[in-house]
Amino acid sequence: MKLVVVSAGLSVPSSTRLLADRLAAAAGRQAPAGAPVDVQVVELRELAVEIAHNFTNGFPGRALSAALDAVTAADGLIVVTPVFSASYSGLFKSFFDVLDPDALTGKPVLIAATGGSARHSLVLEHALRPLFSYLRAVVVPTAVYAASEDWGAEGLEGRVERAAGELTRLMAGLSAAHAGTERPEAAGKPAAADLEVVPFAQQLAALGAAG
Repeated sequence: MKLVVVSAGLSVPSSTRLLADRLAAAAGRQAPAGAPVDVQVVELRELAVEIAHNFTNGFPGRALSAALDAVTAADGLIVVTPVFSASYSGLFKSFFDVLDPDALTGKPVLIAATGGSARHSLVLEHALRPLFSYLRAVVVPTAVYAASEDWGAEGLEGRVERAAGELTRLMAGLSAAHAGTERPEAAGKPAAADLEVVPFAQQLAALGAAG
């Protein structure tokens, strides 16, 4: 399974990247047997100039194009942003603004954010979840916010593990479904004959039962 991590941290080192790495490591640990997770990290800080140029000339540079292709081809995403002015960062939003509007349709996404105060934790529900719902992604139920006081405290690691588990189970389920319907003509069936549409609410219920 291909997992792409999008980190919008600006500093080096970055708490945003640290949270992204913890989530990716947890996803790797919880991957089902026989379905290892191949992780690729996209650092938006390194793409800032190309993103700005894309807005003015309409064409992505080589590095930005590779990042957009990776996100489009991923089986699942982990997206992490620092909180600026009670919302996601402008760089974070700009990257998803230049992404093809249909690239995230049906794709599992784990949303996460970092900030200096726990007061900003609602950014996950008021800003990030609506953004990815608009892009028609499948956002996992557990979102992860890490304030400055959360590092080393109880609770953060549990949220990380729970969210990563939800993501990997959803990725594995969708990958298996895709593999089973990728070449139905080989079995002498029409291309859509074996495709089962599972309502989103049913997918979430299954995740809760598995957890």
